[in-house]
Amino acid sequence: MPAVNVAGGSIGGLTAALVLRDAGCDVRVFERSPTALSARGAGIAALDATLRYLLERGGLRVEDVCSSTTWVRFLRGDGTVRYEQEHPYRFSSWNTIYRSLLDLFGSGTYQMGAEVTGFDQAGDRARLRLSTGEEAEADLLICADGVGSVGRARFQPRAQRVYAGYVAWRGTIGEAELSPATSALLSDALTYQLLPDSHILVYPIPGLDGSVRRGERLINMVWYVNVADGAPLEELMTGQDGVYRPVSLPPGAATGQALAKLRRDAARLLAPPIAEVVTSVAEPFVQVIYDIEVSRMVFGRICLLGDAAFAVRPHAAAGTAKAAEDGWVLAAELARAGGDVPAALAAWERRQLALGRGLLARCRDIGDSSQFAGTFRPGDPRLIFGLHGPGN
Repeated sequence: MPAVNVAGGSIGGLTAALVLRDAGCDVRVFERSPTALSARGAGIAALDATLRYLLERGGLRVEDVCSSTTWVRFLRGDGTVRYEQEHPYRFSSWNTIYRSLLDLFGSGTYQMGAEVTGFDQAGDRARLRLSTGEEAEADLLICADGVGSVGRARFQPRAQRVYAGYVAWRGTIGEAELSPATSALLSDALTYQLLPDSHILVYPIPGLDGSVRRGERLINMVWYVNVADGAPLEELMTGQDGVYRPVSLPPGAATGQALAKLRRDAARLLAPPIAEVVTSVAEPFVQVIYDIEVSRMVFGRICLLGDAAFAVRPHAAAGTAKAAEDGWVLAAELARAGGDVPAALAAWERRQLALGRGLLARCRDIGDSSQFAGTFRPGDPRLIFGLHGPGN
């Protein structure tokens, strides 16, 4: 089996590295961060592909890394239940999944502080270059370097970020810090509230220490808010330090004016239990919602994986699942091709381009239905999370 270098050691890169190593590949991961990654405890819905390695090969159980809910519930502005349906979900945090995968991969061939700055290839070898001047060759190079992918900029320069017209305010609050009534209402549900040209959802995720016991978890909130492109978006994404960040504004960076508006709007517009969550989050952060689509994922012996290829809106809760699935399918195609990298990549690209395009279109449709068209409705089957389709 081929030697593989992976540029980017997040969830997608780690999953690919693990499944390829299991398949017999010699794998090295190059992660630009000098320390283990952190996504500030942000919550994710844990779809099958996201959890697959941990459960099938990592010896973990769902309850080791996920909280679970039984209900999907929509509240009215006064806090009463507008609609509910019984539908189970599993929720985790980005940090919990990442650290669990990193523990399984180990630190031996996971190089931190390794910023990839360039690529080239000759014959049957692909080479990456680091900011330190170091180079590394392999039979296959996977660019799993996220939304700001150096690989995508090099090989698909026309695949630019396209602003969706809205942002997501995100944050977490300890379950125990909420009032007993709010904690009880939110503890076993994915809870929504619909607003004109907006919606918000809250759900329980593991605590910072990984605990999934009630009372020790976090409640995660995601509030989608329309912000006009240009000066209004730039003003929001310019932190109190005066630095403009086009993709995400980290905890503690938002200006006092932006935070005050968020909390005023929450108190004025949101159901009391949801408003309590939003106004209690000490340091909310902002994620700008973008669409990114590539026309190709394979360039000789170099490929784009996960958000490096397709960055999709969060509405199907499938971003991390898509990245993980890219790795699983690549390992399967390499095994099917007997280690023949070009043959495996050709088959892999056909499958994963179709998956990425379909997921991007579905997430765009859901987001636009809420934020612009006013057709986002409780009970709409489109809203059920899934990678390949609602509930799938």
